[in-house]
Amino acid sequence: MKVVSFFSGIGGLDKGFSDAGYEVIWANDFDKYAVETYKANYDNTIVLGDINAIALDEIPDCDVIIGGFPCQPFSMMGEQRGFEDARGTLFFRIAEVIKDKIDKGHKPKVIVLENVKALRTHDHGRTFSTIKRILEEDLGYKVYDEILNSADHGVPQTRNRTYIVCFANEDVEFSFPEKEVLTKTLQDVLEQDVDPKYFLSEKILPTILSNGTGGYHAKSEIDLKVARPLCATMAKMHRACQDNYVTQRGKVRRLTPRECARLQGFDDSFVIPVSDCQAYKQFGNAVTVNVSKAVAESVRTSLENVGEWA
Repeated sequence: MKVVSFFSGIGGLDKGFSDAGYEVIWANDFDKYAVETYKANYDNTIVLGDINAIALDEIPDCDVIIGGFPCQPFSMMGEQRGFEDARGTLFFRIAEVIKDKIDKGHKPKVIVLENVKALRTHDHGRTFSTIKRILEEDLGYKVYDEILNSADHGVPQTRNRTYIVCFANEDVEFSFPEKEVLTKTLQDVLEQDVDPKYFLSEKILPTILSNGTGGYHAKSEIDLKVARPLCATMAKMHRACQDNYVTQRGKVRRLTPRECARLQGFDDSFVIPVSDCQAYKQFGNAVTVNVSKAVAESVRTSLENVGEWA
């Protein structure tokens, strides 16, 4: 099954589908550093550029469209302006691409979209209702949605994300992948020979471990068994109530980029060609490979059941 990927980042969603037997034939992202990492790890064709500036006829026909469309407009940590935010309109660009394929007689069989958990509740559910209405009524898809946690699929990171899976065939019956018992802890993914630069200085330690200042208070814990969600701004080193810190050799340190990669399901063969700052951003934005693969396998099973797997 041929896949086109939008907002591909470093390919977490793409790799999950590739590992499940799909063929990614075209990908796109506007971040040059993410594209650099993508090219260092995959043979797939990835196009650097704003998807709004890419002509519709440059996007190849495909069986499946996937995309972790930008979450900032819907995140609990953002301003939550939804479709009023220019980035929020990128969902409409996906819809425009799909509509173009339909008009030309090449309707994709499956659409898989990923976003933050808060997408489903943003603006009292109206944003999500609009997305579903467009997919169902305007584009003619049968739509399933669920919140999946990375910790339920083999990696020790609490990361809840909304997945939307759409089928062109109304006869398809789909079930999201079942939860797995987590057997790994954060300590299992730690590197042992770590550069001293990742360890916290005695000067910054009290700030990192504080429970907040002013009117903001949150419990700062380190050495968690299951990591907090990795975020795109990890390079800024937030307090321990938001970021992940561990104790090693009697000292407290931040996670390394390689450890962040492991927490997102990328194995150690994954090349990290960029700076630490860019790597933290990329892994914080990435789709967990384990979850992507589990969804892709469930989609494949549903297609096989109706004779549409090719």
